[in-house]
Amino acid sequence: MSIVLRAIIFVILLSSTSYSDELNKIGTFKDWDAITVTNNGNKVCFAQSKPVLQSPKKNDRDARLFVTFRPSEKITDEVSTTSGYEYNSQNSITATSGKTKYKFDIAQDNFAWISNNKIEKKVVKKMKKASRLMVTGYNKSGSQTIDHYSLMGFTKAYNAAKKSCS
Repeated sequence: MSIVLRAIIFVILLSSTSYSDELNKIGTFKDWDAITVTNNGNKVCFAQSKPVLQSPKKNDRDARLFVTFRPSEKITDEVSTTSGYEYNSQNSITATSGKTKYKFDIAQDNFAWISNNKIEKKVVKKMKKASRLMVTGYNKSGSQTIDHYSLMGFTKAYNAAKKSCS
C-alpha cells in the first residue's frame, strides 16, 4: 500500500464520525485503544494512543502514535505517528524512550513511518517494557514539538490488535 493511501486511511480514522461504521473499536486499555477498519475488503488493525503531555502546551494538535497490522500486505508492527501538522523535511522525527532513540525515516505530510521492520520490532519491544515514549518533530517553520505518550495499556492494546488481524 502506498504511503499516500496509508495517510488517507489514517486521516479518515482521525476525522469525523461519519466513517464510524467502517471502524470497530476492539477496546480501550488504559491510555491505548485497539481498533480495526476494513478498507476495500482488507482488514487493518492497530493500537493507537494520544499524547498525555505536549510541548509547547499552547498548540492544540491532534497527535497520535500507531502500531499497525495489515495482513493482506503481510505487514506487522508498522510504527507510525502524526504530530498534527505537516512535518519539516529538514529535521528528523524521532521517538525516544530512556536513552534509546529511533528515527522515523519516512515523512509525508502529517505522518511519519519507520521504513525498517527490524527496527519497528525493536521499537515495539521497547514500548512493551517502557513506561513512556517521546516523539519529537518539527513543523514547517522549524519549531520543535514533543509529544509524550504513556505506554500504560500498550501491550494489551497491541495484543488485541494483533489477534484481531491474525
